[in-house]
Amino acid sequence: MPDMTLKIEPILCHKGTMNNYAYVITDKKSGISAVVDASETEPIVQYCEKHQIKPEYVLTTHHHFDHVGANMELKEKYGLKIVAPDMEKHLIEGVDIALKSGDEFALGESKIQIILASGHTKGHILYYFADEKVLFTGDVLFNLAIGGLFEGTPEEMFASLEKIKQLPDDVNFYPGHEYTEYGLQRLLNNPTDENMEYLRLAVNRLQQGKSVSPIALGLEKKCNPYLKIDSLKDFVRLF
Repeated sequence: MPDMTLKIEPILCHKGTMNNYAYVITDKKSGISAVVDASETEPIVQYCEKHQIKPEYVLTTHHHFDHVGANMELKEKYGLKIVAPDMEKHLIEGVDIALKSGDEFALGESKIQIILASGHTKGHILYYFADEKVLFTGDVLFNLAIGGLFEGTPEEMFASLEKIKQLPDDVNFYPGHEYTEYGLQRLLNNPTDENMEYLRLAVNRLQQGKSVSPIALGLEKKCNPYLKIDSLKDFVRLF
């Protein structure tokens, strides 16, 4: 992992039900902070108040209620700006900045590339910090799984996963939910070196009450069954 100039804190929201992750991120050089996928107000505010953080942005990956539920309350409390996918701005209340695929956005001195990743929803975007080797995947890519196709097609999801697979192996990704436990049995049933590495890492973090993420994309590509499929035809068969 590079010398991080981006501080990232996972905040578990809707604990025990949807197990969402919001992330409070801070560009260390400028001190500017943002919340990625503001799912639930109370745990986010508790963290920010404890650490004297006043976020200036919410970075929203897609319009689903469990990823935007705290947007307006945080906007009212902190006066922040809501950043969201241009394709879904009509579905998200209070959008200030709408971003398209290929756009760049600055969080202080940290630069973010916007990647369209249709499939889970039509306008879902990824936030990619190339210099920091950090990727926020929302509900497209989870640990050992992918998001459901609520609006998109298998073809669109496959294309989105291919975009992720083209990113460097040392990029660390941060998903929108803690769903790792559902995929761990599959690793036990196929005890390759990579699967056992992933299993040990995941179990150790879960036992410590931590999020499994971040996981390097290189390891995820070797262990996530959906990323191991190289054929669109084989991928479509799953649905």
